[in-house]
Amino acid sequence: MARLLIVHHTVSPATRELLDAVLDGARTDDIEGVRVQVKAALSANAADLLEADAVVLGTPANIGYMSGALKHFFDTVYYPVQVDTQGLPYALYVHGDNDTSGAVRAVESIAKGMGWHRHRPPVAVTGRPDADVREACWELGAVTALAALEHAGEGGGGG
Repeated sequence: MARLLIVHHTVSPATRELLDAVLDGARTDDIEGVRVQVKAALSANAADLLEADAVVLGTPANIGYMSGALKHFFDTVYYPVQVDTQGLPYALYVHGDNDTSGAVRAVESIAKGMGWHRHRPPVAVTGRPDADVREACWELGAVTALAALEHAGEGGGGG
């Protein structure tokens, strides 16, 4: 079975809406053979990542950067998994009150350094999430679950 890991820092109602939509998409009945594991960024670790066939990262934009919790996750897993997760498909969603560009840039820079493959553009949201944003997050979850299946079929991750 393929495994999709969702690592998130969810501190506000808006980030909760985004996470819930991603989860709904990843767990849709139309996709079989994917186990979804959800971990808070402060509790996710290298073992979780080594077992993953794809990962969704979720963060608020805090003072122009990703959350400290997501940065902590990267700090703890970067060297232990860097070689073994080359080519890992990943996706990203970010919520900010007025700007998400710094957070997106920071996450993408680290993911690139880890050799991960971004399989679709991030969902970057400012202000209150609306129906279109929730739909975009649902789709992000669903297509990343499919990416986990594909990656597992290629012999990657823990599937």
